[in-house]
Amino acid sequence: MSLSLEQLQAFVAAAECGSFSAAARRLGKAQSVVSTAVANLEIDLGNALFDRSGRYPVPTPAGERLLAEAKVILERCEHFRGVAASLGEGVETRLVLAVDELYPEETLGVMLEEFSTRFPAVELELLFPLMEDVSRLVSEGCADLGIMWRQEVLPPALAFHGLGWVPMQILCAPDHALAGQRVGWEELKRYRQLMVATRSDSEEKMRLRVAADVWWVESQWVIVELVKRRLGWAFVPWHVAANSPAAAALVSPALDFDEQDWPVAMELVWHKQRPLGKAAAWLKQRICRQPLPRPAALPRRQAG
Repeated sequence: MSLSLEQLQAFVAAAECGSFSAAARRLGKAQSVVSTAVANLEIDLGNALFDRSGRYPVPTPAGERLLAEAKVILERCEHFRGVAASLGEGVETRLVLAVDELYPEETLGVMLEEFSTRFPAVELELLFPLMEDVSRLVSEGCADLGIMWRQEVLPPALAFHGLGWVPMQILCAPDHALAGQRVGWEELKRYRQLMVATRSDSEEKMRLRVAADVWWVESQWVIVELVKRRLGWAFVPWHVAANSPAAAALVSPALDFDEQDWPVAMELVWHKQRPLGKAAAWLKQRICRQPLPRPAALPRRQAG
């Protein structure tokens, strides 16, 4: 069996256009060339692809089934050409982006949708480490770019660009001891705090620690679920508080030492000594231009 792309193109065009003459016009070829290509394909496959008994050729049941396969083959061929063209232009084949959960997922989705359109042949891997685990991955070459909360002491090999601020809201269950009252600093210290945990032991993870009793959790979203179950209180990013189903029943106690939610600075990091490919360079610039959403006012929910 000897198949060619020209035969498959003629087959698909004839099926979609409804006639060999229309297919020939679409492909810019003579009708006899299209008819011959389809006939030779039928011989190679051992199946009649069209019923020619009427005025116009109609795909047979075998033709209908094989038409779907032919379209897949032609689509993959176009993808193959696109990958080859990207490689010829110096576009990398793979890109790894590490993103802290503090970064709003909807904002990330908007940019990656554009990235997919611009670089459809690039394989993308998304990692979701926390805090300084992001910079460690970039330092070690395990990620090309990283979005993280601002690290007090950044590794000297990394460059950075500030992205803005993400407000953190204090949440607790409606029947928690902190709910329904103005809360002082000392009251926060008395009750268990739920905090995000990195996989490295460093001072960064202690920056928002208030309470003596702490549970460390490797997910902002799981923290919200645990808060709902009265297992502690927590600082939670506004977008997680706004989008988590578990957060709907939670309250945000008023603070007698601060009238605002606590902001955390975000930044983009990359390695100074590792040149970025075209796709990574484009994504870097796109992330730097993307403003972080600023909620007009985070609800200060009170219990009952």
